[in-house]
Amino acid sequence: MKNADQIWSNVDALGKDFSSFADRIWETPELAYDEYRSVDTQQDMLERSGFRITRNLAGIPTSVMGEAGEDGPVIAFLGEFDALPGLSQQAGVATCSPLPGNGNGHACGHNLLGGAAMLAATALKNWMAENGIAGRVRYYGCPAEEGGAAKTYMVRDGVFSDVDFAVSWHPGSMAGVFYPASLANMRIDFTFHGRSSHAAAAPHLGRSALDAAELLNIGTNYLREHMPSTARVHYAYLDAGGEAPNVVQSKVTIRYLVRADNLAELRSLAERVRKIAHGAAMMTETRVEESVVSAVSNLLGNAPLEDAMYASLVRLGPPQYDKEDYDFAREIQKTLTPADIRSAYLAVGLPPRDDTPLCDQISPMGFVPPPFGSTDVGDVSWAVPTVQAWGATSAIGTQLHSWQMTAQGKSGIAHKGMIHVAKAMAATARDVLMDPALLERIKAFHADHLAREPYVCPLPDNVTPPIQDR
Repeated sequence: MKNADQIWSNVDALGKDFSSFADRIWETPELAYDEYRSVDTQQDMLERSGFRITRNLAGIPTSVMGEAGEDGPVIAFLGEFDALPGLSQQAGVATCSPLPGNGNGHACGHNLLGGAAMLAATALKNWMAENGIAGRVRYYGCPAEEGGAAKTYMVRDGVFSDVDFAVSWHPGSMAGVFYPASLANMRIDFTFHGRSSHAAAAPHLGRSALDAAELLNIGTNYLREHMPSTARVHYAYLDAGGEAPNVVQSKVTIRYLVRADNLAELRSLAERVRKIAHGAAMMTETRVEESVVSAVSNLLGNAPLEDAMYASLVRLGPPQYDKEDYDFAREIQKTLTPADIRSAYLAVGLPPRDDTPLCDQISPMGFVPPPFGSTDVGDVSWAVPTVQAWGATSAIGTQLHSWQMTAQGKSGIAHKGMIHVAKAMAATARDVLMDPALLERIKAFHADHLAREPYVCPLPDNVTPPIQDR
């Protein structure tokens, strides 16, 4: 690494403890709004690290915030810790080997995401105390990123209202600045109510809720030709009406996930899908109810803050791995396709290579990738200036939401990549904190966008978080 930095040394001093912390989160994979053991682990680590604790942010019991320092700017580090269903996997094994139990797994690396964000916050807090620097450092433990939109509720509730800027990251296989390309999205449940009858003896007396749902799907398929090319619409049956084909199904619930480039396009496209649902109900003489389950905004970029993070990453250089890491990465790559590996390079604007299984460079700035998915960090980015990094915690080509990602979640690759990105985040926050003129440019850039396009929360006021009992 180039130009040794005191704050990097602070990260290194804490690296082993926080790697173990990330492993503990990996070992208790919990789904959205059910992360009770994980948030207790988060709180325990924050207390051990010297933070003041606040729980139940926006009325969500699996959220936590740790704060340290007094006066000065408020710096937020955003962490996550929820897992995914059906992606359980034995750690350190390059074959698909699910673990016994609930089937959950950290296939998006959120155990590492929270670990590195808290590590960076702690390192910055310690550096500020050592140097007598005013300011408040916060770590936000945010649950339910995977489809739960917890940060959107937190933004709506004013949780970030006094924050000056926010820093976060996401695990992947490359290191660089996370270009702010994500899709706004909304999840809507459509429940069709019809009338059951004997499907052979009296089909004319029935009104099929399943037919209505099928017509919604057909109508939406025709819509796809007439919506923006970057928009996406997905669906899943939550209740398909039962298993008996000789009964006209009287009730069906289908969930639609609507994605678009920005909030304005999202609202327009969601309304068009709603119209199709109501048309399907009219055609089948059924009744449709709709319920918004969650919604998130697209990411809002901040060029001055992204430039500051890129400068930190270039100064830091790429992660350093050892022979064991390279050997394991090669074994993982044997389970991937050439297209997987090629896409990892193309997604960050680099020419594909086949001479290394692990990241050995910082991805360039200036490349604009297509929107790749959705995240509730988007709503935070509208509330306060926000920047994110990509962290290289897996073999090149590893797909998010895959067993391969879960398998690498406790590896040396993951730990080294996590510590590396924590250094970049801590140094970025430190550099902004020490340059008031830069902080003013960051805030002015953010305010200028909001003046042109004010934030409107995509969640209806009457929608509340789907809290799970402990």
